[in-house]
Amino acid sequence: MNQSRIAKALARTAIVSWREKPTQYDIEALRANVERVGLVIRVRWAIVAALAVFSTVAAFVYSRSVPFEQFVANMTIPAFALVFVLGYNAFYQITYRRVGNVAFLNQAQLIFDIIVTTVLVYYSGGVYSWFSSMYLLFVLEGAFILPRRWHVWMLVTVSSVLYGLVLLAEYVGWIPHVDMPFVSNQMYGNATYVIVRYLWKITMYGGAGTIGILMMNRIHERERELRESSMNDETTGLFNRPYFHRVLSTEMERARRSGRELAVVITDVDQFSEINRVFGLDVGDEILEALGATLKAVAQEGHSEELYDLNAACRIGGEELAVIVPEVALYEEDVEPSRERALAIAEEFRARVEGLRVRGLSVTVSAAVAVFPGDGDTFDSLIDAADRAVFSASQSGGNRVVAASTLTHRDDDEVAE
Repeated sequence: MNQSRIAKALARTAIVSWREKPTQYDIEALRANVERVGLVIRVRWAIVAALAVFSTVAAFVYSRSVPFEQFVANMTIPAFALVFVLGYNAFYQITYRRVGNVAFLNQAQLIFDIIVTTVLVYYSGGVYSWFSSMYLLFVLEGAFILPRRWHVWMLVTVSSVLYGLVLLAEYVGWIPHVDMPFVSNQMYGNATYVIVRYLWKITMYGGAGTIGILMMNRIHERERELRESSMNDETTGLFNRPYFHRVLSTEMERARRSGRELAVVITDVDQFSEINRVFGLDVGDEILEALGATLKAVAQEGHSEELYDLNAACRIGGEELAVIVPEVALYEEDVEPSRERALAIAEEFRARVEGLRVRGLSVTVSAAVAVFPGDGDTFDSLIDAADRAVFSASQSGGNRVVAASTLTHRDDDEVAE
């Protein structure tokens, strides 16, 4: 692997949509990440607003109870930190849509918030600081916004480590303790008090992370159930016909803009109406369920790990199944042609179905591959080309794969008749 590829490989870990010509799936992932970045910013505005109100009221009360010099000394750093947060949040607000492709931007923002909070903790009394409760807010925010569990536990760990460092540094005298009014300022040197206080805090951070993860897992499960119920076929578990139409139309437009090909595989079960008539609809549904699982497995196998999930397997009719196969590339010079991938998927599916048994019954499929734009440069013309190829395969005895590009004009005329 040359230096260019190494650089690209490293870049892939840092950005959401890493392909030179991103697919619709990359675009959707990018959109989701940008929305999460925006949500982090909006949540921060709410936290800053609450802090501003608290600081104003508390400063007024505090100023009436301590000498003015002590008031200024104790409030300068927190006030500066609040202004600093306002500034960088405003910067993110203006730029986040342009930098939303950075995969770890949410984590970076939250860790930065935790660092600012640690500064506030130190300058507001260290072990006595009320600001230590803000770590809980960022852990919960991460649980609701970040996509992975380990991201949340990373926030818990960073919060615990930074808070512990402040307590340790004050205890051993690495940094001077900041005296605060209304508290016993000698307890920061009491090992038992410091350890118990620290253990209580990290217990709260870990508890907040656990509760947030459990709550969001249930929410995500429910969202996934609703999403799948709206775009998945109940019998086969594949994507349904509306999803097929939406994604194929989108991918065709993407392929048109990028000058690449797009293949579609369409399969039809040979003599399926006869199976339903003789053995009943329940058996037919079991066969379709088995075929759906087989097609989904085939569509996800045999390709590089980064590409396996791009082949959308769908049920588009009674016994018609389809796979959308976009042409993609890990690198600009390493294109995996959609035609060859689609033919491989179609042939592998045909072979597996041939050996499949459901209740002792076996079926075969006729499959076709049509490629945009060569076999059709519109949605309808591409599907028509695939349908003609499926019909040709079926008329030739079934259990075979036909590429639409191999049909002659005479074959087209016979299909039309």
